[in-house]
Amino acid sequence: MEEKVGELWHKLIMRMADQRYLNAAVYLNDEKNIIGTFFRALGGDGALQVEAVDSTAINRRRNWLQRIAGTGNRVELAWRDQNALKLPAQIAWFDSKELNRKLYFWLAAMAANEVQIAQPKHNHWFARSQLSVLVTLQRYPGLINNYAALVQAHLQQRPDPQKLSAREKLAELEIRQALIDPGSVKQLTMDKRSPFPVPLWLHPETFVNADFQQVLSDEENNNSGQQETRELEDLGRRKAERVKPPEEGKGLITIRMENIFSWGEFINLDRGNEDEEDADQAESVARDLDVISVSRNRRSSAIRLKFDLDLPSASSDDEVLSDGLLLPEWDWKKGVMIENCCHVIEMMATDAEPLALPEHLTKTARKLRNQFQMLAPARVWHRNQADGQDIDIDAYLRYAAEKSAAEGVSADGLYRELRSGARDLACLLVADLSLSTDSWVNDQQRVIDVIRDSLFLFAESLNATGDLFSMIGFSSRKRDPIRVHLLKTFDEKYSAEVRGRINAIKPGYYTRLGAAIRYATEQLKLQGASRRLMLILTDGKPNDLDQYEGRFGIEDTRQAILSAKKLGLQPFCVTIDEKGNRYLPHLFGVDGYAVIHNPLQMPQLLPRLYARLTS
Repeated sequence: MEEKVGELWHKLIMRMADQRYLNAAVYLNDEKNIIGTFFRALGGDGALQVEAVDSTAINRRRNWLQRIAGTGNRVELAWRDQNALKLPAQIAWFDSKELNRKLYFWLAAMAANEVQIAQPKHNHWFARSQLSVLVTLQRYPGLINNYAALVQAHLQQRPDPQKLSAREKLAELEIRQALIDPGSVKQLTMDKRSPFPVPLWLHPETFVNADFQQVLSDEENNNSGQQETRELEDLGRRKAERVKPPEEGKGLITIRMENIFSWGEFINLDRGNEDEEDADQAESVARDLDVISVSRNRRSSAIRLKFDLDLPSASSDDEVLSDGLLLPEWDWKKGVMIENCCHVIEMMATDAEPLALPEHLTKTARKLRNQFQMLAPARVWHRNQADGQDIDIDAYLRYAAEKSAAEGVSADGLYRELRSGARDLACLLVADLSLSTDSWVNDQQRVIDVIRDSLFLFAESLNATGDLFSMIGFSSRKRDPIRVHLLKTFDEKYSAEVRGRINAIKPGYYTRLGAAIRYATEQLKLQGASRRLMLILTDGKPNDLDQYEGRFGIEDTRQAILSAKKLGLQPFCVTIDEKGNRYLPHLFGVDGYAVIHNPLQMPQLLPRLYARLTS
């Protein structure tokens, strides 16, 4: 009975303390795609993705209900960094869905026109926000009415200045003036408490007066296992730190308390052996922590939560490379190409046993071969040959007539030969063999198994057309080494040995996609075909252990693609990443990629996609 009463009391207090209008809430997941398009249409950085931001701590004045409920000390504020545009998972500031939706698009417009100013003052974000508003409204006057409606509705929500202390009142009046007349207030009065948040502005990564905390990063948790997994789509990237695992087997050390002269407030207590088995409770803990500490532990957890961490790289590789195939890499922060940065090692499974086509693919392969044979040019007679299958009657009669009329006539070119035509085309397929391909698609197949079947059917199809093609797989472990597995070269025929190498592929390490594309470019540009296609088969974003994670990898891959296009090559990406639409347009263009939502369909769709690209 006490528990039931307590639960009802908790719900009542939380509902009374919540000042949001949840009935009019608009959710980011419903608007994400159109907001991203709107952001880029207004000139926003095409490499930035739209992601949910996590709530941050704020030391503002709270009413008595919020203090009882323990709420009001965190808020979701929009901001932008080098990797993403961070927006609240839901907006329920206003009692109108229309206004809440307008706020999403206003924040996207402001982010696309955000002004960067360099000032040493701790609250320069205040002046920058006003300047960004001015620039946005000047460039897009059609947004003036929307902004005015948002300001009018928000001013009614802000606290009454007459009920605040002197410094808080001064700061509140300055914020109100800045909202009504952007650019009219140069500096914000600071106080020990932070002011009421301004949802109409983009906030910086740190807000000194309110102890705002930035959540950066793009690293995904690729751990495998059979535990229950819950992906927290609405949870923004969290700050994280690496710590050493606790030493096991150490007993309790008894000490004399009178020898301790001071007490420490913080205790680094490990809860590794107290794993939470309740998914809801584990999720609640993940949401409450501002900084998450991670360490290696061989114990399997009962619950796995999947979300992004702002986790610094474990190490950085700065060794000088001297041997092997060296390739450059683009440093997007400096805007320069670093020569001889990546070390590529070519590998071939020479011990792979020759293999017949797997039985479960035989029927599909036969159907594809029949379809692709129709793409092969018709066989035609080549006349005036020095040697051939048959005598060229026209050439022989002409030779006989000329010989009877004069002497010294050459007998060359009296034959004809039936040859197959050839499409002036070369294709190189680049398959991602990173560690993420070890994940399971269903109870029977992993991603690597789907890729293997795709390579089998792709090779069978292209062999039927007679097109010149090559296949490689790759994975990386930082910039040295980058392993390139040669599955079939341009110079060899498709055979049982090639099928053996395809069958031998297995998950590797990470995805340094820019280096793989540059290697493929070097191989493909040597081919004399007038049309050269580079097909890239992957299951996720570019990533690696070092700084290649996040924006660095995205921009390096984009530069590699642009370089390939300048040489006349045609890169095209095929991915099973459901989030591919968020970053692939920036890399390959709107017509340079395809997302396959059902991975099991890839083996059948890949050859047909090739036929459409080369028709």
